[in-house]
Amino acid sequence: MSDFSAVTKIPAAGERRRNTKDLIKRAWPHFRSAHLEGLMAVYGRPLSGRAVELHTAGNGRLQIVDFVRCSYLGLDNHPAIIAGAISAIESYGTLHWSCARTRLNFTLIGELEEALSDLFAASVITYSSVLAANMGALPLLASGHLTNGKKPLMVFDRHAHATLAFHKATIGEETEVITIGHNDMEALETICRRQSSVVYVCDGVYSMGGCAPMSDLISLQERYGLFLYVDDAHGISISGRTGQGHVRAQIPGPLGERTIIAASLGKGFGASGGMIMLGTARQVEVFRNFAVAHAFSASPNVAAIGAALASAALHRTPKLAARQDTLQSRIALFDTLVATEQSGTPLPIRIINIGDELETIGAARAVLDKGFYTSAVFFPTVAKGRAGLRICPTAGHTADDISALCDVLHKTLPERICLL
Repeated sequence: MSDFSAVTKIPAAGERRRNTKDLIKRAWPHFRSAHLEGLMAVYGRPLSGRAVELHTAGNGRLQIVDFVRCSYLGLDNHPAIIAGAISAIESYGTLHWSCARTRLNFTLIGELEEALSDLFAASVITYSSVLAANMGALPLLASGHLTNGKKPLMVFDRHAHATLAFHKATIGEETEVITIGHNDMEALETICRRQSSVVYVCDGVYSMGGCAPMSDLISLQERYGLFLYVDDAHGISISGRTGQGHVRAQIPGPLGERTIIAASLGKGFGASGGMIMLGTARQVEVFRNFAVAHAFSASPNVAAIGAALASAALHRTPKLAARQDTLQSRIALFDTLVATEQSGTPLPIRIINIGDELETIGAARAVLDKGFYTSAVFFPTVAKGRAGLRICPTAGHTADDISALCDVLHKTLPERICLL
């Protein structure tokens, strides 16, 4: 799609209609089926590696290997990170302060933000979640305070994560919002030619596979002054010498005044919470005073802060590169055994397309019965008719875990899986 007139626009005030009612009506039967099959809202406790003990009906126990969690480097149960969380609670004698961050902050949160700023060569502000970070950032961008006083045209990638797309209506109260096709650089360039101030909102690594074309985006930024807001929740830690992630690792030098990166402190980083990477002192001042989740809510709790500090320290050791290398070997092994649209890419998300929602749910249940938990994904997580199994190979999996899962996938879905 390269025609600017073909983009999807947010309706004008008084004409807005959210489609939540229709969404729930369409998706409800499949969510209900997935719940009845024991595939959603599952409870359990972690064991070693990626093993999990699930609690089943009648107080039963089922040990499985989990391919759902997004701890891509397998750090979420690393002893040093757990010890960091415990040490922080013991040192501070509390878990949480019920106070907006414009008033009172733990000294420890300042230490964490300083450590992360140094690690990622940016000014970092932390949040309790990436959702909270995005909720505060996007309306500020729409206001024009970060684009030289001119309210920008806010352009969303059609596949932007729900924690980004959810805020379209709110920022639509500030400025015009449009949506373009996934990674449609032609459409984006057309927009940049016609508009003097444009913000592009996208994921760095998409949760259902694929990534943003950073070299193209940086080129558009250099030529037209495009402002980039990229959520790299799934990309952080898995690449870069200090775990900068998919986006930051491709931006040489300072971030500058036209790039903001949101990222997770969970997932690859292995702790808990979210963060924003900023490039200027003015941006930091605006965010600390006016970002909703900073001005009117509390910081990550002490355990999360301690865990993140421990992970930041680990990111400065050779152990990070070793984990990154292990992750790539596990991804490569999976790709030699099962073909997907993502085969050959270094990103740790694989989707086996099935199409039919109920067939997908049945396949996920059959795989779980063989001891492997995968995500059955269907509308609205993916487009209608694009249901499938989402699988996350990680550095925490053994080679045997990967091989055994792939063997089960071949036996469960022989008509949909072939050797490369």
